[in-house]
Amino acid sequence: MMLTTSRLGECFQHTIKKYDITPTQYNVLRILRGQNQKSVSIGLIKERMIDRNSDVSRILERLVQKKLVERSENSEDRRQKDVKIAKEGLDLLKEIDGWEKEMDKRLNHISEAEAKKMNDMLDKLRTGF
Repeated sequence: MMLTTSRLGECFQHTIKKYDITPTQYNVLRILRGQNQKSVSIGLIKERMIDRNSDVSRILERLVQKKLVERSENSEDRRQKDVKIAKEGLDLLKEIDGWEKEMDKRLNHISEAEAKKMNDMLDKLRTGF
């Protein structure tokens, strides 16, 4: 599993390097895109991160500087920040989405039944953690 993760990760990192973002920044952008233009808390982003040890505040600051996300004070609690993806972030993800199509082509030798079985097994492995 580690070898496969590493190989897939190398391919992915090579792809997003062209866009000047890290895999963790990409993960945050995908989380925000999934919120359908609604603002969310930093806590929600942390909960959904692949790497939960990431410094989300620092990652968001870099994404704000790149104008890929928008951050504002929460109207009910000034200590909280609301975050949402900017149009530029959506545009970037749309461009990167082609990578997924390329990966689908590379993995087309795996049948749908095999993919489902693999997903079921990975889900089962994760339940122990």
